[in-house]
Amino acid sequence: MQPDFWHKRWRLGQIGFHQSAVDQHLKAYWPALNLPAGSRVFVPLCGKSLDMKWLHSLGHSVVGVEISSAAVEAFLMEQGFAARRRQYAGFEIFEAERLTLYCGDFFALTPELLGSISAVYDRASLIAWPPSMRVPYVEHITRLTSPGTPTLLIAVEYPQKQMEGPPFSVMGDVIGNLYSGHHSIDELGRYDFKEIEPRLKARGLTELREVCYRLTRL
Repeated sequence: MQPDFWHKRWRLGQIGFHQSAVDQHLKAYWPALNLPAGSRVFVPLCGKSLDMKWLHSLGHSVVGVEISSAAVEAFLMEQGFAARRRQYAGFEIFEAERLTLYCGDFFALTPELLGSISAVYDRASLIAWPPSMRVPYVEHITRLTSPGTPTLLIAVEYPQKQMEGPPFSVMGDVIGNLYSGHHSIDELGRYDFKEIEPRLKARGLTELREVCYRLTRL
């Protein structure tokens, strides 16, 4: 997806991907990463996710990257963070206590700029990329992390022919092909939706499941 696509979605309020509550799988499976409070957690393509506030409430330092300034500013305002703003290395950077949000191109983020991170939380990033961008995305995530870094990944599976993404269906064999060269992969659980959201049903979807993985950087 090109940046203009996401800017337009946020400008028009077409953000059905945004969840109005903390993700249930994050609450269920985050303890599997066994991270102490104070760990630095990276959230790629973070939008204005309430999951960041929840991670922050656990005592973690949260670092997000997002292309849309509207999303970043909405998150700060809605969640009550008073952030300092500065420009650096092509990013608009918003900083508050234990919170740093980089507004700009994910692929322009360098290990030096991001700094050391303890874990990655990916609920809406991998599934936002079309197939042609998945390998570059995973390669860049790998460059930004160090051996031993865990990721909680939440993927969706559905008959791709029924609906155009995003979100895109990413099946287990694709996860294996993408990550197995530099991550160990553990499936933590899967959840089949008995009721599909009306907006997705209207797009032709008849089945949907979410699958949670713990990935560990080798």
